[in-house]
Amino acid sequence: MIGIDEVGRGALAGPLLVCAVRLNKPLDGLKDSKLLSANKRLALSIIIRQNADVGYGWINAATIDDIGLSESLKLASAKAIQDINPLSNEIIIIDGLINFLPDLNCKCLAKADNLYAQVSAASIIAKVTRDQYMQKLAKKYPGYGLEFHVGYGTKMHLESINKLGFTLEHRKSFNIDRHLNK
Repeated sequence: MIGIDEVGRGALAGPLLVCAVRLNKPLDGLKDSKLLSANKRLALSIIIRQNADVGYGWINAATIDDIGLSESLKLASAKAIQDINPLSNEIIIIDGLINFLPDLNCKCLAKADNLYAQVSAASIIAKVTRDQYMQKLAKKYPGYGLEFHVGYGTKMHLESINKLGFTLEHRKSFNIDRHLNK
């Protein structure tokens, strides 16, 4: 079984990341990444990477703007699954209600990231990996607080956009202007 989850779907800045995970052995402590502390997520991500096959599907902000979020989710999911190379009879569990891989043997389920260890693992890997990427972007774009809000539309982030303008990492198609005090 392969689990799939995404992070960055609703962010104003930064990439979308879909991860696919096939566990090679049972692991303890896996659950939805949002229910874990940053330190626990990081520790588990190391264990998961040592005991699983992991696939990554990155889509940058410019591509999201060009093709839209739904198509970006399809593309990212396909990239993540390609990295893993699923077996013909393997079931793929996607966290959510939309099947972005209609040609494969998928089951979509809300809250799957807290029900299936493989999806929990995908949730953890996606969150840790994207957060680390956003910390690198924070150094490239100081003053935006990307290391804190990781690109989501917090008050701090909106105030920094208002003051500093957009970066190349901001999604123009998300109509951020309507949130700004201009």
